[in-house]
Amino acid sequence: MKPDSRSLYRHLPATDRLLRDASFEPLLNRYGHTRVVSTLRTLQNDARRAIGEEGILPEWNDNWAQAVQARLEQRQAGALQPVFNLTGTVLHTNLGRAQQAEEAIDAVTQAMRSPVTLEYDLDGAGRGHRDRALAELLCQITGAEDACIVNNNAAAVLLMLAATAAGKEVVVSRGELVEIGGAFRIPDVMRQAGCVLHEVGATNRTHAKDYRAAVNDNTALLMKVHTSNYQVEGFTKAVDEAELAALGCELNVPVIADLGSGSLVDLSHYGLPKEPMPQEMIAAGVSLVSFSGDKLLGGPQAGIIVGKRDLIAQLQAHPLKRALRADKMTLAALDATLRLYLHPEKLAERLPTLRLLTRDADAIHAQGVRLQAQIAPHFAQFDVRVEPCQSQIGSGSLPVDRLPSAALTFTPKDGRGSQLEALSMRWRALPAPVIGRIYDGRLWLDLRCLEDEQRFLEMLLK
Repeated sequence: MKPDSRSLYRHLPATDRLLRDASFEPLLNRYGHTRVVSTLRTLQNDARRAIGEEGILPEWNDNWAQAVQARLEQRQAGALQPVFNLTGTVLHTNLGRAQQAEEAIDAVTQAMRSPVTLEYDLDGAGRGHRDRALAELLCQITGAEDACIVNNNAAAVLLMLAATAAGKEVVVSRGELVEIGGAFRIPDVMRQAGCVLHEVGATNRTHAKDYRAAVNDNTALLMKVHTSNYQVEGFTKAVDEAELAALGCELNVPVIADLGSGSLVDLSHYGLPKEPMPQEMIAAGVSLVSFSGDKLLGGPQAGIIVGKRDLIAQLQAHPLKRALRADKMTLAALDATLRLYLHPEKLAERLPTLRLLTRDADAIHAQGVRLQAQIAPHFAQFDVRVEPCQSQIGSGSLPVDRLPSAALTFTPKDGRGSQLEALSMRWRALPAPVIGRIYDGRLWLDLRCLEDEQRFLEMLLK
């Protein structure tokens, strides 16, 4: 302890005296006595530590109320904080993937605010099934006989396998034994579901004859896995779902398909690369098809399974279904999102995912020019420009395809890369953090996902 440290302790005010101060009255009313006292004691301990280690009074010693308020506001921030996603990845897994439509937000609010008919049949005044209403809607959209909803597509794959193939073989091409984020691997899921993996073909080439030769008395399923997060090119051969479904029908073996991102519309109609659709799989005769709710579909995180009525009934009756089922908020958001697909003329306007994916590159560039004129004068140490860039869809969807976009770029005039890290950190600490990416000696803010310009400017120019 430094020589004069002991006298500094006497300058620290007592808790009781601070609580009687008029400046603490608003804090006590807002946060309550317990939280305010706990925060005060933490600050007092920090102050004693500063005196003991550095021989100085803390900077807040002249305004304890302000320090307590700042600390409480910091803790008040929710765990899930809204941010500006300017990374260039539209469906960013780490940032929550699909933004929800206003209709979905309203539906969730209503489901949270009042009792709802989650498992209540208004006609019979008895217990209903929580998937029933959405199943009818999904059947209308996809042409399937029935549908089942769980909490994500990984759960959907697990449930399909466990309910229809436990203890039996599932035939899959070696080229489709994929791994997605979080080390989710098809072979591992099969083991957890109690299935026996029967690999056929080679990494780059699999033929119908390979599946045919693999089928035996212990075969439960033929399975297709859409390789949505990578692409093999060159000397390749794969059996499509229609051909495999025909083979399965001939051999009396059900065919299931994991589509992953699963789009419900033909994206080529919007100038985007086409993705396989559940409707096409069902029409081709595939028995069960699973896909995600929060990727190209543009809804909440959910796993959706559509297909044959008897197989869906097996899924609904399996014990795993209860463990994996979706809650009322998810179902409300998914229901509202699916209903947007009944009005395809307005879909690109009302569904945020499709709206952001289809933004015109020239319009994004014009937005960049507007913003540059207002932002550049406030960042004199950087060369601020509008530059062309390439956005990506994200979340394993269309991995090799890029969308032309425009970005604001910040290049340090003195060439010091440390300035970029400091700027990026500063923006991440904003009340509404701005998330970009550092690449090629510049900080890039891809503007494809920027819709609230005013709020963005308020943050950057604080």
